[in-house]
Amino acid sequence: MNSTRSLGLIALLVASGAIQGAEFEARVIAVLDGDTVLIRRDGGLVKIRLAEIDAPEVGHAGMGGKAPIPQKAQSFGETSKRSLSGMVLGKQVRITTQAVDQYGRMVAHLGLDGLDVNAEQVRRGMAWEYSHYHGNKVLVALQRQARQAPRGLWALSDPMPPWEWRKLHPGTPPHADAPEPETANARQPNPAGGCKKRCSGMASCEEARHYLKLCGPEKLDGDRDGVPCEKLCQPDTFRKDQFVRERPETGRHENSYHAAD
Repeated sequence: MNSTRSLGLIALLVASGAIQGAEFEARVIAVLDGDTVLIRRDGGLVKIRLAEIDAPEVGHAGMGGKAPIPQKAQSFGETSKRSLSGMVLGKQVRITTQAVDQYGRMVAHLGLDGLDVNAEQVRRGMAWEYSHYHGNKVLVALQRQARQAPRGLWALSDPMPPWEWRKLHPGTPPHADAPEPETANARQPNPAGGCKKRCSGMASCEEARHYLKLCGPEKLDGDRDGVPCEKLCQPDTFRKDQFVRERPETGRHENSYHAAD
């Protein structure tokens, strides 16, 4: 059975209601990222998206027959992928299904020798808890513990939730467990002007300059030298007389500059 026929079978099972809550065993033949694996079933290949968690992105092959999606990997994406690979790659796992998303991915929980793989990714700090309206209290508690430790991605200075990353990279397939949760770490837009105030949320220096001009120097330009997000912006690529700003504390104008990527 080829992959097209496998998707057809999944669609038929969904229509009949047979797939939700179904359990079966299969071998994981590939790990695509920290929350997506590939299994072989009935002679065909099936993508499994781990339910109720969301891991940093690493870039994906095309979904639903579409061309591959080129993108830069998100911070910690490869680490999360290696964590999941170490647990399940090449192993027979227990799969408890929940749904099938619009890309034909089966959404499920994975079990291995009594271990809840989805929960283990959250416990290790390799993924965010992503249950519907935070309904899975076990995952919520595991994420809280990982943040307090801190473990995994929570040891980063400013980890970006994958749902925010996908907003900056709209070609990335969305997670199946919509709507997106409102976590304490999620970035909320400024209702007065849609401001972004974290450099980790910027895809380029050009974007950082845009939000510096729109929102002011808070967060993006801590030293008030006119250069936002200095890890993105290299000061030697722009002329120093390119931009002029006013120091609020003196009222004087001085030459300043913004940098390109």
